[in-house]
Amino acid sequence: MLTKLKHLVNVSGISGRESAIAAKIAEYMTPVCDKVYTDAMGSLIAYKKGTGEQRRKIMLVAHMDEIGFVVTQIEKNGMLRLAPIGGIHFSASAFSEVVFENGQRGVLVPEGGVKPNDWTYDKMLVDIGAKDARDAEKRVAVGDFFSVVPNVVKLSARRIAGRPMDDRIGCAIMIEIAERLLENPCADDVYFVFAVQEEVGVRGAGAAAEQICPDYCINFDVTGTGDVQGAKPMACELGGGAAIKIKDASVLCHKGVIDRLVKLAKEKGYKYQYEILVAGGTDTSAVQKSGTGVKVGALSIPTRYIHSGVETIDLGDCRLCVELTLAYLHSDKKD
Repeated sequence: MLTKLKHLVNVSGISGRESAIAAKIAEYMTPVCDKVYTDAMGSLIAYKKGTGEQRRKIMLVAHMDEIGFVVTQIEKNGMLRLAPIGGIHFSASAFSEVVFENGQRGVLVPEGGVKPNDWTYDKMLVDIGAKDARDAEKRVAVGDFFSVVPNVVKLSARRIAGRPMDDRIGCAIMIEIAERLLENPCADDVYFVFAVQEEVGVRGAGAAAEQICPDYCINFDVTGTGDVQGAKPMACELGGGAAIKIKDASVLCHKGVIDRLVKLAKEKGYKYQYEILVAGGTDTSAVQKSGTGVKVGALSIPTRYIHSGVETIDLGDCRLCVELTLAYLHSDKKD
């Protein structure tokens, strides 16, 4: 899984500009699925036909987009003004190396004399080393997208840090599940949805669900932890296993799906924990509200320092998400 994750992390996929990461994911999914296509929004959908006679539709979803920035103005001195795409913590992004979709590099810096508490998008600049505006315009243009340079660093046997773990790790988990289904197929139809524009308002997953009309859905995304100094109390930690979502600020997961996941985890002896997220949300809510409603659940990956350049995860938790999902897919009862 780590190799897959490294490949996915190093492909750009800022919200609204996901075509490159979609193409990379399609390379993995095409050999193991019956049909791979892109919808009008740009989400990549991979369909794997079930072996049963009365097949239900199971939708698995992870978003493939990442947070980033867009150039809004080129100053006379060649510096660039910007606007955020998604939820940016500028205290985490300041003094970072950035890369544009055309490969141009730069550094993201605050204006001189501005205190850290006042670091907002309108107080930030990108220095691409240009001598003046004319020189800068040869390299970039207003409307160009860019992001903090991706990376993956191994911290210990199972723990890694970097960006964008959110949500390339969810995508890597789904690829792993699809490959495993080759060995042991599912009786139900499985739709793998790699959604666009989650970071700017969970836009892609809902549109995909409207088309698919799934009976059940499991979402994969990162979630916070309560295991670092000063963190808000939360019963979720790195290495604690797959986090079974109960709620976040945008969704209450279906109790039957929650109970089924817990029952399977206990039967298989898989470590699990509960996720109750007070603020924030994921594609789970968009799918739940689609069509006439969908029975949704979510398996979240505990992650420290979300939306920073050092998002930190435990690969053991990720592997348990894979195993628990496979157990769910092969279970006759889904709720």
